[in-house]
Amino acid sequence: MRPQLLRSSLGCLVTLLSPFPASCTNKGVTRTAAAVTSLYYSRKMMHYQTEERGHPNSPDYRIYFKTSDGKYISPFHDIPLKAESEKDNDVPAKKPKSEMKVLYNMVVEVPRWSNAKMEIATKEPLNPIKQDVKKGKLRYVANIFPHKGYIWNYGALPQTWEDPNHKDKETNCCGDNDPIDVCDIGTQVCSPGQVIQVKVLGILAMIDEGEMDWKVIAINANDPDAEKLNCIEDVRRSRPGHLEATVEWFRKYKVPDGKPENQFGFNEEFKDKDFAVEIIESTHEHWRALVHKQTHAGGIECKNMSCCGSPFQFSAEEARAVVQSAPAFGNAHPVSAEVDKWHFV
Repeated sequence: MRPQLLRSSLGCLVTLLSPFPASCTNKGVTRTAAAVTSLYYSRKMMHYQTEERGHPNSPDYRIYFKTSDGKYISPFHDIPLKAESEKDNDVPAKKPKSEMKVLYNMVVEVPRWSNAKMEIATKEPLNPIKQDVKKGKLRYVANIFPHKGYIWNYGALPQTWEDPNHKDKETNCCGDNDPIDVCDIGTQVCSPGQVIQVKVLGILAMIDEGEMDWKVIAINANDPDAEKLNCIEDVRRSRPGHLEATVEWFRKYKVPDGKPENQFGFNEEFKDKDFAVEIIESTHEHWRALVHKQTHAGGIECKNMSCCGSPFQFSAEEARAVVQSAPAFGNAHPVSAEVDKWHFV
């Protein structure tokens, strides 16, 4: 049986041990209040916290995850893929299971409007969030006019893996060796490390330098528009131009770095919710094989705290030692003004 979480009745974010609001995690802000900032994301049965280590805007910066009782976990392996089917006022829904709304947990890596390419560190123990580094430099996504940074909250579905050994039958491309990506089109601007529950609406088949890189389109279940957005066509009708902007963003976002435009499968068309769920389930099965050592790991760090039968399980003491070995939290480093530059592509 796959582990599940109950849907959050609040879905709110409360920042503890710091006088700064969530927006103060952006670049250029110096934080000195506490070496550890705990972010609690409300759950009925489970709470997740994050702990910062190193210096923001530097290669040593990490965001580690832990439970409310202080046990460190991997956001890649220990946060369940699915949240429990929707319930009203804590009363189990009487509808057949097939009619219930299935929600997924999303780990937010990059908030909307920001530029730092934050990502789950798949090849490090405990898989913290870190900023990507290319050619020895921190990676920032360019501002492609008229957009500022990312145009949605961007992140990943836990317990999924795009297997680089698996060739997609439709696009004939292999996976990119990462968890499957998610674009949350909700109105809330999230924070790095926030865990939200989303409703899947559709999916885009992006091909990044020959690798299959699916982009799930979803909306925060607590968003005011969540009830009226149930499929990709709902997005097209209620938000004219948004899907087209999404394709253009993904097509061009690497061009300022000297890379070619990305390509897409299915003639750049978004596939529907049912298709998206099939892809998600497939990547979940690939992940299960990964953490049970039934496939080649491709450099992925599989240490986890909760996957039953996994040969990669390790102790709470070992997990704590990983975090304590990381640099202590310190002041943010300055960010180059080049990050705010407009690019006309």
